[in-house]
Amino acid sequence: MTAAVAPTLTKSLLSDATVVRMRPRYEGVNICTWIGFKHVNYLVEEAVLIHLKESGLSARQLYEEHGLGVDFVRLDTRILHALHLDDEAEATVEPVRGKRGKRGKREKGENGEKGEEQALTFKVTLRVDRDGATVKAVTSTVRLALRVDTYLPAAAEVPADLRPFAVERLGADLPPVADPAPESAAAATAALAAGGDEEAVLAALTRGRNAHAWKWTVSYPYCHFTERLQLSGYLRLMEEAKDRFVAARGISIKTLLDERRWIPVVPRSQVRVVDEALMEEDLYTVYTVEEVFKDLTYTSRMDNYVIRNGSFHLVQTGTITHGYAEIADRRDWRLVPFDQKVLDALDGKPVDA
Repeated sequence: MTAAVAPTLTKSLLSDATVVRMRPRYEGVNICTWIGFKHVNYLVEEAVLIHLKESGLSARQLYEEHGLGVDFVRLDTRILHALHLDDEAEATVEPVRGKRGKRGKREKGENGEKGEEQALTFKVTLRVDRDGATVKAVTSTVRLALRVDTYLPAAAEVPADLRPFAVERLGADLPPVADPAPESAAAATAALAAGGDEEAVLAALTRGRNAHAWKWTVSYPYCHFTERLQLSGYLRLMEEAKDRFVAARGISIKTLLDERRWIPVVPRSQVRVVDEALMEEDLYTVYTVEEVFKDLTYTSRMDNYVIRNGSFHLVQTGTITHGYAEIADRRDWRLVPFDQKVLDALDGKPVDA
C-alpha cells in the first residue's frame, strides 16, 4: 500500500487542481434564501476533502490505513457575492507550495508563515453564475494537518511522503500564537484559583475587553476522530458568539429583523486552531469587538480557552467581519450603515428601547 500512496501524494495532491460542482445545504438557509457564512465555509471544507479523495488520499483512507486524522487548522475566507439556495457553485482547489527566491531559498508562504513546503495548504475559489456571467463568489485559504491518532493502538509506520505533514498535536506545526489578552486570562486564572463562581471568572475574563463570554462543555456533535473539537465546530461557535453578543447588547438578531428587516452579513471570517480542545472539556468562549469601520462593518475576535494546569490556555483564535443588510424583498438585500443605536450597542453603551 505504501508504494501506491507515495507517487500519488507527490504527483497529484500537491500539484494538481481539482474542480468540482457543489450546492449549499438547505440547513444554511436561515434568512430568506441566502446562505450563511458557516455553510459557505462548509462548501470550502467539502471541496478540499474531495480534492484529497480525487488525489487518492481520502480522509477515510488516511485514518483507517495510516492512523492520520485530517484536521483543518486554519481557514481564511472572503465572501465576494452572496450564495443562494439552489446555486451550483464551481469549486476550484489548488495546492499552495512555497516558492523559491532568486537564490533558490524557500520564501515565506501564506500569511508570512515559513515552511509552506512542509504544509498542506490550498487555495479554494467558488464561482457562480449571475445574470449570464460567471463571477468569483468566494476565495479561501485552507491549511490542513495530519494528526497522528493516539486514541487507538498505533497504525503502521507513516509513509515517508506523508511524514512532513503528520503532527502529534494540532497547532504544533504552526508558528506560536500569543494570547491576545494575557492580562484578562491571568485575571480569570486568579479568580478561578480564589474559588470564584462562573460569573466572577467570566467577568475577569472579559475585563478590559469590549467583549461577551460564556462557558460550555465541548459536546460530542462538535468533535471528530473520537476525541477533539474540529474546526467546523469553531465555525458553529463563531455564529453562536455573534448571536449571544448582540442579544446581550440589546440588538438581538430577531430584534433588528422585526424592527428594520436588518440581517447580519459576513464578508470575511478567519479561524486558527492553536491547540487541541477535547470532548467534555470546559471551553470558555470570548467574543470581542475590535474595530468599527466607517459605520458599515465591524470586526470581532473570537478566542477559546480551556483550563490546563489550573490556568487559562488558548486553543483557538479567529476573527469575523459583520455588516448589516436590509431585506428589500424575497430576492434582494442592500447594505446599510449602522445607526446610533447599533453603534452604541457595539461600543457597550446603554441602548434605548
